[in-house]
Amino acid sequence: MLKVSATENLAGVTISGDQSDFETLYDSLHEIVGDEEDHPYHEGTRLRVLGVCYDLRHALMGDRKIIFVENGMDTEKMKRMGMITHDKNVYLSINVIWPEMLFVLMALNDFCRFHAYKLTKKRYDMMSDKSVIWDHNIVQIRLFQAEVAKCLQETVEGKTYTRMVNMMIKDYAWLENYITQYLDVLNVRYLGMDKSKRLKNLSIMAKRLTEKGDEYRSIERTILEAAKEYNRSPEDISLKLEYPEQIDW
Repeated sequence: MLKVSATENLAGVTISGDQSDFETLYDSLHEIVGDEEDHPYHEGTRLRVLGVCYDLRHALMGDRKIIFVENGMDTEKMKRMGMITHDKNVYLSINVIWPEMLFVLMALNDFCRFHAYKLTKKRYDMMSDKSVIWDHNIVQIRLFQAEVAKCLQETVEGKTYTRMVNMMIKDYAWLENYITQYLDVLNVRYLGMDKSKRLKNLSIMAKRLTEKGDEYRSIERTILEAAKEYNRSPEDISLKLEYPEQIDW
């Protein structure tokens, strides 16, 4: 079963599960975000979701950490069943920085709507549209979002969680043309904090992502001007930022 838990020093979350869990999530994420030409105004956002896919794929290839998880087997059960087996399962795991995870959590709402529209050719309402409510890919994504939300709820106090949810659940397609380089700014800033400061600033990270305030607008202007000057798409422009070589997860 896929599980999302906060890392020890609150730098982000650990996503863990068996090989089947990771393969299912990987396939559903790829299907939900579609191809490059499907959502031209969400390309930067799509690439951030694919960043999670990148780590999932590398975990499946054996390039990330593994976790040993109790599977319920013990000596007495083995005797009754007349067999000897392992008492732990091997789970794959990846880490995702908290601001990045919050952004992907929100972005998946847009992509679920896009995917449902592709299936039904009409506006998608998760609560009432029976024609897509059991679509395999949407269900897998909603389960993943639910696990992230549960982890968030267990990390911050109740009022803070409610406030963050209200901020992050926005109207349809609000991430259109989002300048995702701003997410790098927040990621680097957040990683520079200690554990206690990270906890206090987690809701602020959600606020910064959703409000598109003065700092976001300034970075947006910088990115768009550079894209125009060099005749490139905004997604091709990078800010001069350095992520830490070793993250204090």
